[in-house]
Amino acid sequence: MSQYIIHPIVMGTKIFDKGMMTFQHDYGKPYTIPIYCWYLEGGDQKILVDTGELQPIMSEDREKSIGGKIYTFEEGLSQWDLKPEDIDIVIHTHLHNDHCENDYKCVNAKFYIHENELKRIHDPHPLDFRYLEDYISEIEANGQIEAIHSDREIVSGVSVMHTPVHTDGGLTVLVNTAKGIAAITGFCVIKENFYPPKEILAMEMEVIPPGTHVNTYAAYDTMKKVKEIADILLPLHEPEFASQASIP
Repeated sequence: MSQYIIHPIVMGTKIFDKGMMTFQHDYGKPYTIPIYCWYLEGGDQKILVDTGELQPIMSEDREKSIGGKIYTFEEGLSQWDLKPEDIDIVIHTHLHNDHCENDYKCVNAKFYIHENELKRIHDPHPLDFRYLEDYISEIEANGQIEAIHSDREIVSGVSVMHTPVHTDGGLTVLVNTAKGIAAITGFCVIKENFYPPKEILAMEMEVIPPGTHVNTYAAYDTMKKVKEIADILLPLHEPEFASQASIP
């Protein structure tokens, strides 16, 4: 089985109420999250998980908040001697706009997206304004999408697990590394969601669901399952990875 090194690349940020990450906890606290594109180095193909924002806001304040540099898509890939057209595979955790805005640049890539996510982007619920089908229109027209219907291997050492926590079609990406299975979560959380503070643990809660979720109880149970499976947990918006070039 192939082994991979995971490179988190910051390709955007958001500033919002921390409660958007931590359900029923820390509301009213301003919080900055990084938006990542993850490059999986190893094997025969160039693989990304998500593609980030098209025009990320770049400022010293935001970089200081997350503890790392913010890149455009092209700048971020160039760190690893890559160009958008070099990418063979893109796996989408979900299709909220900040995770897929650079899709159209990956003209040679095959995109793996859960079928529920494809349905949702074309018929979003009024409560969820984060979908915009324009961002996948080109790859859809070009026949670059392969819909995921169930948990499966994508290539040797990389598989996906359906985790409808944050969205209906969330895919957690399980990556074989030298230090075990790394899970890039298919839902928008930070490290605190998996390792709650003492006051949350005292309430006998083992994890904190994300502030935006499909079903709170199911989200809780699914997060526990991901936590049990993973040797390395990579919450999708955890700031500490902004300063790390490689994992593990």
